[in-house]
Amino acid sequence: MRPVSAFDRIGEENAFAVLARAAALAAQGRDIVNLGIGQPDFRTPDHIVEAAIKALRDGEHGYTPSIGIAPLREAVAADIHRRHGTQIDPGRVVIVPGGKVTMFAAILMLGEPGAEILYPDPGFPIYRSMIEFTGATPVPVPIREENGFAFSAEETLALITPRTRLLILNSPANPTGGVTPKAEIDALVEGLARHPHVAILSDEIYDQFLFDGEEHTTLLAYPEIRDRLILLNGWSKTYAMTGWRMGWALWPPALFEAVRKLSVNAWSCVNAPAQFGALAALTGPQDCVSAMVAEFDARRRLVVDGLNALPGVSCATPKGAFYAFPNVSGTGWASAKALANALLETAGVATIGGPDFGVHGEGYIRLSYANSAENIRRALERMGDFLASARPG
Repeated sequence: MRPVSAFDRIGEENAFAVLARAAALAAQGRDIVNLGIGQPDFRTPDHIVEAAIKALRDGEHGYTPSIGIAPLREAVAADIHRRHGTQIDPGRVVIVPGGKVTMFAAILMLGEPGAEILYPDPGFPIYRSMIEFTGATPVPVPIREENGFAFSAEETLALITPRTRLLILNSPANPTGGVTPKAEIDALVEGLARHPHVAILSDEIYDQFLFDGEEHTTLLAYPEIRDRLILLNGWSKTYAMTGWRMGWALWPPALFEAVRKLSVNAWSCVNAPAQFGALAALTGPQDCVSAMVAEFDARRRLVVDGLNALPGVSCATPKGAFYAFPNVSGTGWASAKALANALLETAGVATIGGPDFGVHGEGYIRLSYANSAENIRRALERMGDFLASARPG
């Protein structure tokens, strides 16, 4: 048996393949330092865990509304107002099982043969995978090191055509750690006025991971595009809840009924006790978030200094998220993916090759510093020894 031809086009997120290979090597007795997976190494804060346990004990075992329980949707709206000063209607919030679901829904609604969808490159690989699955044409928006790994409004707007249906944005960004300045976003929004047929998906999942005084500019701050803006966010990164599969999205009125129907058809509703845990996350103390961000900042400095001391490696300082995206073109390795594979198999350090994030990722590798300072130091030492002794592939 064979699935329909669309599945021949679907890709995957190679971080999970690297994670599986690292686990296999560890099972063989190898000591592996995993800087590949984008997952906070902190425990979910206790008050969130306890809220979910209480929900189970209180009998929250059944279906919920497909778009999420009302108190949680209201808490999302209140959190947006608290952090950004923007008033939104909780009736436009949809609770979903993880951030990827919003990408899937938006691209599925707007992608079809003949359509074009713009996405960041290098960027999260599921963007392109889902675009190709729908039969739409993926159009990469180059994310360049010389721009501080921010997108260029001018370059992005120049790629829009009458066939463009959706523009995907991501800041702070995976895999680069880049943060796009407000002035660039201002210019993009001004230019989008000339293209009212283009919807926008703004992936802001890392919006609280900012360093060096950077401030997050949410696309919600622009009322002129709000009627065609899909905002993606969630709990996975901010509250160390990756395994809880909790995301939220804000949808424009024109698409809300479609996503509601999709939720009924695809996932029915999100796990009930997990929603109560997410509610506690938003309404409870936020010092846990500040503590995690401070620790990530210390690790960021450690990993950037260490990478820049390696032979043939240069690393721009990331301004957000928890990834470094070093330039390894000076190491002599012709393929960044081959270098990443060799680092895992030979040096015992799991990283992700830049080409896994798009055609503009060649010459780079991604390291997640969502790991302990001790493990980061061990990884950097192993990488240094490897680069000093191994023959480039």
